[in-house]
Amino acid sequence: MYDLTLIGIGTGNPDHVTIQGIQAIRRADLILIPRKGENKSDLAGLREEIISRATDKAPLIAYFDIPKRQAGDGYLRGVDEWHDAIAERWKAAIELHPDARNIALLIWGDPSLYDSALRIAARLDPRPKTRVVPGITALQALTAAHAIPINEIGDPFVVTTGRRIREEGWPSATKKMAVMLDGECSFQSLKMDDFDIWWGAYVGMKEEILINGPLAEKCQEIMSTRAKARADHGWIMDVYLLAKRTAT
Repeated sequence: MYDLTLIGIGTGNPDHVTIQGIQAIRRADLILIPRKGENKSDLAGLREEIISRATDKAPLIAYFDIPKRQAGDGYLRGVDEWHDAIAERWKAAIELHPDARNIALLIWGDPSLYDSALRIAARLDPRPKTRVVPGITALQALTAAHAIPINEIGDPFVVTTGRRIREEGWPSATKKMAVMLDGECSFQSLKMDDFDIWWGAYVGMKEEILINGPLAEKCQEIMSTRAKARADHGWIMDVYLLAKRTAT
């Protein structure tokens, strides 16, 4: 039986990896690295760079291909079946190295915030003892890059997805909302004159792009910048914070 460690590695800057994360990399016998297609090969390369910077004695690396998610049967069912398929890829990669006892995955951002690694790990049979090493989240990197706090004094804030904005709109009594996993620029569905936005792509990386200001003024700039960056790099990771203008 083996132990599984999910190591948060931040948002693309190798300096975001904590000392705890470095120690976990050094303890690993085997590290699983996902491959997401040729256009996203630099994501695997970044993980390889982090490993090489963390240890002079590199552990074994096993690569696995991420299956495509099917959405024909509904969003939640599609995600559930996708997680099953990824768990099978993990298991197949691990079984090729039966002597490995300390297995790790390097998780973009933090394994506990809008990441499914813990849910996928729970599908493994037999189920390993799983540990989590926290990492800097995209939300932390975004607010740090813009030098802003996420909260108003005494007020809560919401962290959600673009899909929820499109389906449900702006939550009542909410002044600030962070939005992750939004490939469709869902802020377009809001009454844009009412909001300010702080947007970032590749936050923490050398390719970092930041835009902020009134949403009505910045909407088209963000959309065109995002489209160009995605075309240039073949992939994009972005996150943004919205605030009711009465709250700023």
